[in-house]
Amino acid sequence: MWFEGEIVMGINKKTSIISVQNIEITIASFDADDYICITDMAKAKGGESRAADIIKNWIRNRSTLEFLGTWEIMFNSNFKVVEFDHFKSHAGLPTFVLSAKQWID
Repeated sequence: MWFEGEIVMGINKKTSIISVQNIEITIASFDADDYICITDMAKAKGGESRAADIIKNWIRNRSTLEFLGTWEIMFNSNFKVVEFDHFKSHAGLPTFVLSAKQWID
């Protein structure tokens, strides 16, 4: 997963575009791995002005957060498990908000 505007330093990046149901979705290739731009998908669903809100609502969902946490634990040796436990304990509560930037940091 990759968010538009995210900067990845020191990695060779190549992008291409695919069309899914007449919606252009960017695929970024970093070294040997491919990432789908969820920002493009969110823009298609709610327009450019609502994309960030759509992503925030998706990330704050408990099932999504558990999936992302599991993926990070498996593939990211620098994953901050203590911080994740804090997010996980609050996921699904009406007051819980998590932005893409907060997740990345």
